[in-house]
Amino acid sequence: MTSIASTKTTPAVLTISAAAELIKDTLEDNFAHIWLCGEISNLSTPTSGHWYFTLKDKYSQLRCAMFRTSNRRVAFTPENGQLVICHGRISLYSQRGDIQIIADSMEVEGRGGLQLAFEQLKKKLEQEGLFAPEHKLPLPAHPTSIGVITSATGAAIHDIMNVLSRRSAGIHIILRPVLVQGEQSAVDISAAIVDLNQHQQSQVIIVGRGGGSLEDLQAFNSEIVARAIAASTIPVISAVGHETDYTIADFVADLRAPTPSAAAELVVKNRQELEQHIDQLQLRINRSIHQTLERNTQALRNLNERLRSPEQLLKLKQQRLATSQVRLLAAFEHHYQSQREKLTTISTKLHALSPLNTIGRGFVAVSPAQNKDIMLKRAKQIKTDDLISLRFLDGQVEAQVKQINFNKKTKITE
Repeated sequence: MTSIASTKTTPAVLTISAAAELIKDTLEDNFAHIWLCGEISNLSTPTSGHWYFTLKDKYSQLRCAMFRTSNRRVAFTPENGQLVICHGRISLYSQRGDIQIIADSMEVEGRGGLQLAFEQLKKKLEQEGLFAPEHKLPLPAHPTSIGVITSATGAAIHDIMNVLSRRSAGIHIILRPVLVQGEQSAVDISAAIVDLNQHQQSQVIIVGRGGGSLEDLQAFNSEIVARAIAASTIPVISAVGHETDYTIADFVADLRAPTPSAAAELVVKNRQELEQHIDQLQLRINRSIHQTLERNTQALRNLNERLRSPEQLLKLKQQRLATSQVRLLAAFEHHYQSQREKLTTISTKLHALSPLNTIGRGFVAVSPAQNKDIMLKRAKQIKTDDLISLRFLDGQVEAQVKQINFNKKTKITE
């Protein structure tokens, strides 16, 4: 503490720094342990990891700082508007001359901070998809090696061992002893999960403990354990020892068991149940073999019947061939008659339209001698000295035009 010297005639004069140090020492000596309740505002969380905020009530406010070494122990993420209880000491920030609280702990007022931290982390991981069913790994049907992550001296390992020895004595158990509560427990559990995954000696992992309060189960509500479970390539069963309450590990795990004993029962089937299952499989195999033999025997019988009576098969083929021939001839006859009738109709129409039919009634067909395909219908189509061809019913006559006389009384229509 800064000393102050003075005389009766000369008052003590302090520098600003000395005065600030005096005030700081006085505050820290007299308010080294103080509890404050207030609403968080102006919260700042820079990259340094420290927290800076203001605690206020209806009438006053105080600046607060919570350094990284202290705030890492806070179980929830603070937000503006939250009513909290902080423990710390009162100090002076000399550079600004501000009184501030150096906080070393923080809890939510009126509502458990652990519960708030649980809900915040649950919401975060759920949004990331860590709870999605499609990420769950199936348990092996008949595992021969099980990894167990729990306390080596707790009730959980004894419960698991009792169940496994009763249901399947030959199973191999790999115990990875860990702390299941305390500050180091979350790191210990997550490291054990990573270790079992690296060695790949376990076909399924049981992670758990024998129950406890919300504070006792903090390791199983931690983000580091949740992410280790989510990253595991070996199926993980959470068995925390609560029938109704869920931990974050329960949501992320591939399967949740209410107790360690229940987890062991889920992993290993009862020996009697396994024998019954084997008997059922044997019955199904025998039934399948019998049905296959029956089908093949019947198929052989059918083939044998065909081989023993080839004449009957040939006769059947001949009957089918004869029937096809009759149908083919009938179809041909029908088609032939239909086409013949169509041809007769067309021939009649052509005969009626033929110029020869007109010639047969006493008329003559006239055409140029050079192109007999052209029919001359009018006298004006012919010139004097033109060579023309006259077609009679019984022959043709070539002639030369000497004279053309037009009938003036007849109106010629083109």
